[in-house]
Amino acid sequence: MIDLIFDVLPQIHGGGNHGGFSPVKGLEAFLTFLDSLATKSPAEIFAAIMPGISAMDNIHPLLVHFPIALFSLFFVADTVGGLFSKLTWRRFATPLLYLGTLSAIVTVSAGFQAAYSALHNDATHAIMLRHQAFGISVTVIALILSLRRFFATDSFLYTKTYGHFFLSGLLVLLLTLGADLGGFMVYHYGAAVAPVMEKNNAPRQSEVQHAHSHNSSAPHVHSIEINVPPEAEESTPHTHNHDGHPHSH
Repeated sequence: MIDLIFDVLPQIHGGGNHGGFSPVKGLEAFLTFLDSLATKSPAEIFAAIMPGISAMDNIHPLLVHFPIALFSLFFVADTVGGLFSKLTWRRFATPLLYLGTLSAIVTVSAGFQAAYSALHNDATHAIMLRHQAFGISVTVIALILSLRRFFATDSFLYTKTYGHFFLSGLLVLLLTLGADLGGFMVYHYGAAVAPVMEKNNAPRQSEVQHAHSHNSSAPHVHSIEINVPPEAEESTPHTHNHDGHPHSH
């Protein structure tokens, strides 16, 4: 589908088809694409139309944009509306907060699934724990703000709620720090980027077991075949704790 779009769009910077844009060629490419869908399964059709999403092991990277955008808009609208007595701005901010909170809950849930399924090593694991802590903190603060706003009286929007503004600012700060760590894991270490992880781990591969206890009676172990980079590799086994639960390598 992506190739089709670039066939139909005019060529830019002299790339691709040097003969320039041709409506006939574009229509021909579109009809050829539709014809090819007739022989594909539903999963293959989805992969042809949305190759990025179909290549994901989890949808956390896709969902994370929603709470970032919604909470940022909420903070600006609510703070400006409150400080300058703009009632319409604060009313506009209310549904943004509710939607941001719902999206944060879904995003954090997907993030936990991503942590257990994505390829990562010791270096990214430590960053991942901090990233999770920021995500959980943002969600808890968002729930507090949402409940306070939901059960507030009508006069709430007419007053300068400085405590509410402070928590909103703290939420955005933690959101920014968490997003920065997420980008650091991906763009610096290539976490969850399969070709990068495979390339980095090609010279020497090791089996690293991650023991995660989800409850006190039913721990389970799953293994991820990865290679630890030189800066994170140690010659002797080591252990560290997840809130009191052992995590061994």
